[in-house]
Amino acid sequence: MTSKRMWAGASAMSAVLLLGACGGGGPGGSGGDFSGGKLVLAVLNDQSGVYKDASGPNSVKAVKMAVADFQKKYGDKAVVDKIEVTSTDHQNKPDIANTKASELYERRGADVILDVPTSSAALAVANQAKKNKKLFLDVSAATTALTGAQCNKYTFQWAYNTYMLANGTGTTVTEKGGKKWNIIYPDYEFGQNMSKSFSDAVTKAGGTVQGTIPTPFPNENFATFLTKAGSTDPDVIGTMQAGGDLINLVKQFNESGLKEKGIELAVGLMLITDIHSLGVDQFADTMFTDAWYWNMDPEARAWADRFLAETGTRPTFEHAGNYSAALQYLEAVQEAGTDDADAVVAKLEGKKINDVFLRNGEVRAKDHSVVHDAYLVRVKKPSEVKEDWDYEEIVATIPAAKAFAPAEASGCTLS
Repeated sequence: MTSKRMWAGASAMSAVLLLGACGGGGPGGSGGDFSGGKLVLAVLNDQSGVYKDASGPNSVKAVKMAVADFQKKYGDKAVVDKIEVTSTDHQNKPDIANTKASELYERRGADVILDVPTSSAALAVANQAKKNKKLFLDVSAATTALTGAQCNKYTFQWAYNTYMLANGTGTTVTEKGGKKWNIIYPDYEFGQNMSKSFSDAVTKAGGTVQGTIPTPFPNENFATFLTKAGSTDPDVIGTMQAGGDLINLVKQFNESGLKEKGIELAVGLMLITDIHSLGVDQFADTMFTDAWYWNMDPEARAWADRFLAETGTRPTFEHAGNYSAALQYLEAVQEAGTDDADAVVAKLEGKKINDVFLRNGEVRAKDHSVVHDAYLVRVKKPSEVKEDWDYEEIVATIPAAKAFAPAEASGCTLS
């Protein structure tokens, strides 16, 4: 992609104005308690790069589904009549994310920014949220810094973090006999944080990390890095790549001959779209930790059927997480009767939530981490797949209290 086209994509905005039930009886009808007389939800993410399938345009559709469900529930009793959903592409670049977040908050009147994959980009948005005193509900970035050293009053981490992923997969694979690890990670905030979290989990479970190998981000050719990782005869190579990078690495691992040498590949972060893109046969029996699965129970499946009708694809946990974050934000606004950020934050803090995405969920007041049950899963063999997209078997449910690190360990001081 040329730089001209990339900047054109970054600057393009799409917005839809969704009108609630007429009547104007609530504060939104007069605009008295709402800036500009409306509520603006902004989705900032990767619309065209390595994370577009994991989140991308379909996260915008998930947020619109949440708006529609909120309006259907409250009708003319909603505290705001006009809700706008707008979106833009940050190209996985923190400088562009910073500029776009500033524009969304300061010029386009965004009350909340949602999604934001790529941890370095999410940290930039968190800084803008703090500066502008507007909400940021992170769904797709995993760095623990968002609810740790770089936490702030206006930022919430909704879906998952690197501790959750490592605590599930790193611990389990090590305890099952994968004692010697080498880790390959993308050399930016997410990958660095993942490498540390997995190294900690492996060591705590009695294993050893022989080496950690950084790679460019994004990247297409992993052959050299895989050769280096396999040169010390580890039991496990842990890959911390995600999205398109993960697909490329797994394909090259399967072609490398390392599997035939008895080396296991452990995946730090995987989504259903990754399995679908490369094929279930390429991932068969791979264990990983998931935040949510579309076919885990009837409630999840019913929503996933709606999502399929809207998009033509099954949802990732990031799509479901964006729906949840948007819906719970709107519920907090409804309860507060205003879009004032401090008032909405007060309604979110400490809230216990069970919805399509969050099971045994709680918005921790101390660090704004949204904790919930997580799932250790296995990718099915092709012979076990009974319908398209049904690629995962839930092996164990990890209770919320165990899935996430305790708040006291976060190092967060909200300001």
